[in-house]
Amino acid sequence: MSCLILAAVLVASGAGPAQAGERQLLYYNHAWGTLDRATADAVEHSRYLRDFADFEVRTTTGAGGRTWTGRYLRGHETYLEIFGLGDVPGQDGEAGSAGLGLSTEHDGDIEKLKTRLRAAGQKPIDFTQTRDFGDGKPVPWFDSLFLVERYERFGAWAMEYRDEYLDDPRGKVGPAKFPGDVTRKRYLPDAYKHKAMRDISLIHLAVTPADLAATVPLLRAGGFSLRTGDGSVVASRGGTTMRFDEAPIGRIGLQRVEFELNRPVARHVEQLGTSTLVVGPGKRAVWTF
Repeated sequence: MSCLILAAVLVASGAGPAQAGERQLLYYNHAWGTLDRATADAVEHSRYLRDFADFEVRTTTGAGGRTWTGRYLRGHETYLEIFGLGDVPGQDGEAGSAGLGLSTEHDGDIEKLKTRLRAAGQKPIDFTQTRDFGDGKPVPWFDSLFLVERYERFGAWAMEYRDEYLDDPRGKVGPAKFPGDVTRKRYLPDAYKHKAMRDISLIHLAVTPADLAATVPLLRAGGFSLRTGDGSVVASRGGTTMRFDEAPIGRIGLQRVEFELNRPVARHVEQLGTSTLVVGPGKRAVWTF
């Protein structure tokens, strides 16, 4: 039944190669996954990861006073966020939960995305995320669109950075390179240049059939090219390849991340709890969970 549901969604959303002339509106920004406590702690305290990537452990206060503690591996345009059990409120803090942020590069493109979604029969849900830098005055951070009010364990959303955040010096964001510059490159710091990790080239997640069906229309409207088969969807076009496999709740979560490196390196294996990061040889690294 799940494969039939997914097939119906793919047909309804026009999934397949992006239509000729349809401009790419969304790009992989970041993904997050909630891991067991031992693995999250190993990631947090790893000396190696501080050399491998622009690495940070940070507690953030967002909209409504909601707080979360993440471990961040940042690159040139993309990043990965790791949670441990309970590091984020509610079901997001349970093992196997995951999320995916897809962002625009030009101010106003989120409105174009909204138009595409509505034309495809979707009803996008608006939400503005804020960030409190510690003074009790939340700053608008990014506008976002969701397609469902509740997901089972995996949620994807579209996002567009707000000028209020990009112009706030506490955000440490670079200057605009063109009018309406809301790019990932502008948002992320340049510290990656001094590390091994440059960007995320592939992200692989196992998600429930219902969560995958709710994700496909967003990928399609964003301009990604979709390939399907045997309960999986592979989204390409835009830099980072994203693979989603249908799985029951007991087997969901972050599966694999592949990285492009700044320079060739010798092979190194780093065991991080129950996960394994294999770096090199060459300009590639693979982290399996």
